[in-house]
Amino acid sequence: MTSLLLDTHALLWLLLGPERIPAETLVTVRAPETTVFVSAASAWEIATKHRLGKLPGAAAVVSGYREHLVRLRAMELPITGHHALTAGTLQWSHRDPFDRVIVAQAVLESLPVVTSDPALVEFPAIRTVW
Repeated sequence: MTSLLLDTHALLWLLLGPERIPAETLVTVRAPETTVFVSAASAWEIATKHRLGKLPGAAAVVSGYREHLVRLRAMELPITGHHALTAGTLQWSHRDPFDRVIVAQAVLESLPVVTSDPALVEFPAIRTVW
């Protein structure tokens, strides 16, 4: 059994442009034996960036977020106080609050992160898949 945590861009690409994800990663994410998690931070990030005009093509993702997760067979990973405290205290110069939460969740839940983001790939305490 494989478990994975999707970075926000991986979630968006799965929904809007799966051809942007390496074929092997796509097979793993879509495999019935894979448990896919999506951080609540991704919902927050998508909605915020869409509101600010940075994700103009994400209106359907925002309005149908729950249905998209069901279609992907993904489980939402809530942000707990422990996740938030860990995100805030990570010894990491990266300032993006969404990435910090996702990394904290990956560390605390022992989940590899599906990402091509160099900032996450280089963070030593997590494993990434791409």
